[in-house]
Amino acid sequence: MIKKPSLTAEKYAAIDELVRLGSIAVNEAQDESRRLGVPNVYSINGRLYYETASGELSASEPSVSTTEQCRAPKDGLRDS
Repeated sequence: MIKKPSLTAEKYAAIDELVRLGSIAVNEAQDESRRLGVPNVYSINGRLYYETASGELSASEPSVSTTEQCRAPKDGLRDS
């Protein structure tokens, strides 16, 4: 019989903290994408869905206007 390693309360607490921090980071990234007008993309059951400006999910890929794309400075450096 294979003995399963047991997790201690400290390890569960560390995992919980990592998941909490990861959730905060994802939420901040999604908010920034919304602010910049970039659709968030989700995979649900292997199918891609795009978040519309109204917050609804759509299976059709949104079109991107070429006039709205950012261009890097000619020297190749980006603003920080």
